Amino acid sequence: MTGPGSAAAGALEALAERGQSLAVAESLTGGLVAGELTAVPGASRVVRGSVTAYATGIKRDVLGVDAALLAARGAVDAEVARQMASGVRRVLGADWGVATTGVAGPEPQDGQPVGTVFVAVEGPDGTGEVRRLALDGDRDRIRRNTVQAALALLLSELTQKFAAQDTEQHGGNGCLQP
Repeated sequence: MTGPGSAAAGALEALAERGQSLAVAESLTGGLVAGELTAVPGASRVVRGSVTAYATGIKRDVLGVDAALLAARGAVDAEVARQMASGVRRVLGADWGVATTGVAGPEPQDGQPVGTVFVAVEGPDGTGEVRRLALDGDRDRIRRNTVQAALALLLSELTQKFAAQDTEQHGGNGCLQP
């Protein structure tokens, strides 16, 4: 669903307007989020790169996800997703990071049922959002829906932070100031 009105295009436009960059860390989506972003013309102005951290060891060794956390909870976890988003920002020198981790199937993983997914976004100030998803469908549908959820979360975070910054810079609650 890449196109002018897509979440990918909207997020890239918002980032470009601010002169900010983006990096992506993916597990179950295996590069699909980065693929959706880079399918948008002009993505190179914003996208720094991506890490497909399919193996748990890559999450730990490349992205810096805490080894004790991975041992205790496994890779399908909200805090793992948050640390992946933070790690990819650091590793690729980006302002924003997006991450996906979860179970696309066909079998459960780390005690989590198929369709359990976490998407995370972290911004320049280190704050962000993690969402837990419970998705239905086959492996392909779960992966596609995860891509859309990750991009929608990114766009939402960018829009909310941009609106908050605009309000701070241009007067209180958005009303005209004398």
